[in-house]
Amino acid sequence: MAATVVRYLRSAGSPTAAPAEHGPGSVDALPRPDLRAVGDDERAPVAPAEFRAVLGNFASGVTVITAPPGEDEVAPAGFACQSFASLSLDPPLVTFMVARTSTTWPRIARAGVFCVNILGAEQGELCRSFAVSGADKFAGVTHTPAPVTGSPQLDAVPAWIDCRIHAVHTGGDHLIVVGRVMAMGAAGEGSPLLFHKGRFGRLAD
Repeated sequence: MAATVVRYLRSAGSPTAAPAEHGPGSVDALPRPDLRAVGDDERAPVAPAEFRAVLGNFASGVTVITAPPGEDEVAPAGFACQSFASLSLDPPLVTFMVARTSTTWPRIARAGVFCVNILGAEQGELCRSFAVSGADKFAGVTHTPAPVTGSPQLDAVPAWIDCRIHAVHTGGDHLIVVGRVMAMGAAGEGSPLLFHKGRFGRLAD
């Protein structure tokens, strides 16, 4: 199962999106251009294996990005996300990166909103449940609607950030999603779940 999580967090490539309008509303997740960022007659400057090995030395936190179900959907959307960061204080913006091959991203784009659930050191299994494609990711997972967008706020996470999609940019085989923070909260205790060299870890005491 851990290998599945690693493959997901390192996955590349889905739909590119047009910049989002300010405020509520869905984001157009189409069209889907050719995913290749390097031409057939062009040699990539860095081998993918080397890229992953070197970048794996950078430890990051782990989050679960969630969105409410669409009009014709029953279940909410969600996926495990390693590439999350704060972006701006004024206005308050955060960002995450999602593979252009993601099947969850179009659902989040249609919702136009999302909630970042920052995972704690004991929530590795929760991360794994959201890293499996095609599974019922919310089975047995308790959550409440985030106060502004209604996106699932997972129970017992150390912190959460409720956002509207502010803009979406193409970044090679990924999309760079910018969210405008509408509400947020933190328990103020506990250690974070970390991801380093393909494995979960935690801060040493």
